[in-house]
Amino acid sequence: MDDTPTIPDRTLVVWCPDWPLTVLGVGSEEPAVVLDKGRVWASSVSARAIGIGWGQRRRDTQARCPDLIVLERDEALEARRFESVVSALGDITPQVKVRRPGICAFNVRGPRRLFNGEAHLAECTATVVVEALAETLGAEVGYPEPRLGVADGLFAAGLAARSVTQAGLRSLIVPPGNTTAFLATQPVVVLDRPELTDVLIQLGMTTLGAFAALPVGDVIGRFGAEGLTSHRLAAGLGDYPPVCRPASDDLAAVIDLDPPVDRVDQMVFAVRSLADDLHGRLLSRGLACTRVVIEAETAHGERLERYWQDEGAMDSLAMADRVRWQLEGWLHGSPATRPTAGLVRLALVPDEVVPATGYQATFWGGASAADERAARGLNRVVGLLGPGAVQVPVWKGGRDPADRLGLIPFPVPPSRPVMPPNGDPPWPGLLPNPAPAAVHTGVVPVEVLDAHNLVVGVDGRGELSALPVGLRLGTQSTDLVLDITAWAGPWPVDEQWWDPDRHSRRVRLQVVTGDGTARLIVLEGGCWRVGATYD
Repeated sequence: MDDTPTIPDRTLVVWCPDWPLTVLGVGSEEPAVVLDKGRVWASSVSARAIGIGWGQRRRDTQARCPDLIVLERDEALEARRFESVVSALGDITPQVKVRRPGICAFNVRGPRRLFNGEAHLAECTATVVVEALAETLGAEVGYPEPRLGVADGLFAAGLAARSVTQAGLRSLIVPPGNTTAFLATQPVVVLDRPELTDVLIQLGMTTLGAFAALPVGDVIGRFGAEGLTSHRLAAGLGDYPPVCRPASDDLAAVIDLDPPVDRVDQMVFAVRSLADDLHGRLLSRGLACTRVVIEAETAHGERLERYWQDEGAMDSLAMADRVRWQLEGWLHGSPATRPTAGLVRLALVPDEVVPATGYQATFWGGASAADERAARGLNRVVGLLGPGAVQVPVWKGGRDPADRLGLIPFPVPPSRPVMPPNGDPPWPGLLPNPAPAAVHTGVVPVEVLDAHNLVVGVDGRGELSALPVGLRLGTQSTDLVLDITAWAGPWPVDEQWWDPDRHSRRVRLQVVTGDGTARLIVLEGGCWRVGATYD
């Protein structure tokens, strides 16, 4: 493909701020957050004003604001409500491309001629969106007004929409040819690639202009394909070099539905299979999809079509999510946009593809290949059982083995590392390695005994009252007592002393008994228990 730099098409982005909160009826002035997999996905204006933002844990947000309204994310509702907005924009252009519920875009080349320029086009688009939101959500809800941005390319237009902060303005138009200057002053964090931007900031490149000034060859040599994509964005050249557009009959994935389907939950497995089929066809030709067309046909002959686009290449899971969101909008949306019969045909057609440069298998089918197979298997299970049915462990940090890992629904967000990137941080009172093989979630009572068969205690300084010589597996005098052949500790912990409801004081002790078993023993509330067992 030709790598000659080209200026992206003029694009208009419609952004509905705080959409996950808006669809749940939360006004912008209420301190509220929406959680997704235990982390903040969206926060209101008043919540952000007190330091609550994306990715924070629930307990951290409530510590900042005890009166905070905490809601769980409803992706289906987000998709259903936003479909009304996208359908209304069909009066302006038929090729509205949805990125995710709350954000959509379209090319202004054709519409600006009909609306006598970009300024009038943006004004009319804003009016259409406001009227659609009022009809869908109700005029009494105090949701933030939609914001529009026009610039060269999807990335710059999205930043322009987010830069609309002046009261009374709904849109920001970056004049043609001025996109590079507009991007140059933006901070590198807008690239939304934390690992890359952390390095750039450490190197002193805090703006997109400074990053774009680097030679392309040096960026590729240091940061690879991700660096090249980010560099093109920073320079205002778009995500990728000019793309190829394959014929739909070569790569389209199609599934026939018999009998007709009119509910999303009936199509979970079909959606996953369809996305896996298209993703496999693309990979077999070394391609990745950045824009996909979701097509459907009903039993009454109605034909439905919607474009979905992302700034990066979409994997099978991302495509399945977009199909599921679109089906929510079609099948369970407002009566005005709902088809009159069930679906009999569903198709995924790649509309824009790029070389698949982001995947590299290891020699002899090593760990990367195995991880890919495992991910595909888990994705199929999720497709069969539904979102949240499969949970995987992720590292979250803590002093005890039970705190260091937690279970969250698969797939794991990129912001949640499976294991600590650089080892455990220096937690005060952290237990030394190795990690135990089994962590006990239930209470397994024991007693640590001294030479006089008395229970060993711990004083206020964290010192044992006597040397531990025996471990009674229970609390009754008739329970089995094992000799302690080795022990280490104790390690005292006094956590969250500032919160009476969550204050925790405990002491940990590692012991090895005569049967060769190593255990982690915990004293809390005056009682000993087994916290974990070592292999």
